[in-house]
Amino acid sequence: MVRLRGVDLAKEKKVKYALTSIYGIGVSRAENILEKCGLSYIEGKGLRVKDLSDDDISNLRKVVEKDYQLESDLVRLNQLNLKRLMENGCIKGRRHRAGLPVRGQRTRTNSRTKRKAIKSVTMKKK
Repeated sequence: MVRLRGVDLAKEKKVKYALTSIYGIGVSRAENILEKCGLSYIEGKGLRVKDLSDDDISNLRKVVEKDYQLESDLVRLNQLNLKRLMENGCIKGRRHRAGLPVRGQRTRTNSRTKRKAIKSVTMKKK
């Protein structure tokens, strides 16, 4: 079992796609990590996680832990950035605090999931 940053990688998946199960790694970043590790990815014939040697796993672990902020560190960084925006009182921070869309989306008819509209209570006849 291969474990990186507290996440178990699926054995049957190709390494490129198994790395994407770690928060903060997408397909392009996974390709960059594989290049740095020296694990060449041949299109169509990808190396699977179960085929990795112990040296490959330790090399992957070193590259991931040294070069990238991932998982809990990245979540904490994102939360601190949002908190900073809210404390500054800038427009993005105020929109976050109010629970409205931040990036200029329309709110008159859309954004129902972001607004979480309050359901009105109907009066029953007695």
